[in-house]
Amino acid sequence: MLEKLQIVKQRFDEVSDLIIQPDIITDQKRYVQLNKEYKDLRILMDKRELYIELTNNLKEAEEIIADGSDAEMLEMAKMQYDEAKEGIPKLEEDIRFLLIPKDPDDAKNVVVEVRAGTGGDEASIFAGDLYRMYTKYCEGKGWNVSVVDLNEGTAGGFKEIIFEVSGDDVYGTMKFEAGVHRVQRVPQTETQGRVHTSAATVMVLPEAEEFDVELDMTEVRIERTTSTGPGGQSVNTTYSAIKLHHEPTGMIVSCQDQKSSHKNLEKALKVLRSRLYEMELAKKQAADSEKRKSMVSSGDRSAKIRTYNYPQGRVTDHRIGLTLYDLQNIINGDIQKLIDELMLAENTEKLKASDEHI
Repeated sequence: MLEKLQIVKQRFDEVSDLIIQPDIITDQKRYVQLNKEYKDLRILMDKRELYIELTNNLKEAEEIIADGSDAEMLEMAKMQYDEAKEGIPKLEEDIRFLLIPKDPDDAKNVVVEVRAGTGGDEASIFAGDLYRMYTKYCEGKGWNVSVVDLNEGTAGGFKEIIFEVSGDDVYGTMKFEAGVHRVQRVPQTETQGRVHTSAATVMVLPEAEEFDVELDMTEVRIERTTSTGPGGQSVNTTYSAIKLHHEPTGMIVSCQDQKSSHKNLEKALKVLRSRLYEMELAKKQAADSEKRKSMVSSGDRSAKIRTYNYPQGRVTDHRIGLTLYDLQNIINGDIQKLIDELMLAENTEKLKASDEHI
C-alpha cells in the first residue's frame, strides 16, 4: 500500500509545483484540470499521513508489548495496538477506493432532459413528478437548478423538460439516473381503479466546456422567435426565444426561459455542446469494453432502470436488484440511498477491474 501511495505522492509534488508556474496559470484549460487533480490528490495525501501514523503506532505498540517490562506503558500500548489494528484495514479499504481512476466527467455540471414516454397524459404527469424529485434532491445538496426549455403536458406535468444543474461533482452523482423510469399506479383519469404502467426517459449529459467541443458556428442556424406560454404580455412581443439548428447532426435546441435573447442563446449553446459531447462520450463508452460491461452506468438510454410501484409503495432499481419500500420519501427527493448503493456497485466493479490488471 505504501509503495502505491509513494507513486501518488510523487505526482502530488509534481502537480503542486506545476500549478504555481506562470505558463500554467495563463493556460486556463490546463490550470483547471491540474487544480482539480490537486484537490483529489490532497485527499489521498491526508489518508497517506494517517496510514503512516497508524502503521508506526502499531509497530511501536508491538515492540512495547514484546518487551513487557513497563506495566504502565504496556496498558497504553495494548490500547494503541487495538486502535491501529482496527483502523488500518478500514483505512486501506478507503485508500483502495480512492486509488480507482476517476472519471474526469464526474466533476462536471449537467444538463438533464426528462421526456414522457409511453402512457399518454399519465406519462407527462410522471415526467413532472421526476422533475420535482430531482429539483428537491438538488436543492437538498445545495446545487443550483435552472430550466432551459419545457413543453407542458395537456393534463399537467411535462411532455419534455430540460434543465441545468450546477454544483460540486454533479455528473458523478446524477449519471446514475439516466435511462427509462417506469411508474405503476392508478391514474387520476382512470375510473375503474386499474393500475397502469407509464414511462419517462431521463438523459443526463455532462456539461461541455467550450474547450471540450469545438463548435463551428457556421454550421449553426439561429432562429429567433417570440416565447410561448405564460409570462405576461411582454413574453409574446419580444423575439427573445432561441431555436438552434445544428446542420451536420440535424439537432434542434430551443430555449425560451430567460427574458433576454442573449441569455437564451447562451443556454441553448450550452445544451447543444453538451449533446454533441455526450454523442462522442457514448461512442467512447461503446468502444471501451470495461464501460460496456458496467451494469450501473452503461449509457444505454433504452435500458429500464427503475420502477416506482405506488400500490405497493416500493421503488426497485433493476440494475442492482435493490427494492426499497419508501416510495413517498423517494419521490419527494430522497434518492440518496439509491445513489449510494449504485455508486458502491460501480466502485466495486472498478475495483475488481483494477485488481485484474495488477
